[in-house]
Amino acid sequence: MEQLIPVNIVVADRSYRIKIKPEEEEAVRRIMKEVNEKIIEFKTAYAGKDLQDYIAMALIMYATHPVTSGGKAQADMAPFLQEKLQRLEELLDEQLK
Repeated sequence: MEQLIPVNIVVADRSYRIKIKPEEEEAVRRIMKEVNEKIIEFKTAYAGKDLQDYIAMALIMYATHPVTSGGKAQADMAPFLQEKLQRLEELLDEQLK
């Protein structure tokens, strides 16, 4: 069985614990940094929206564009990213109930 390590990630100032392969940690942290930067960018551009709207906009952007405009995310990370984004969405839905 693959060894997974627990990692705390932060999305919009909320911490979530996920389990990932050790070799994926750097990529996950880099992508989550990009997601948080995008959330801040959306907050600035679309003032007055709910935080959930900013999170949704950032996640939609990443789900529909696996390679960022800066080329930071790799196309082969798309399935991995999609799986993690789905899990994040589930966690957010649970918290918002």
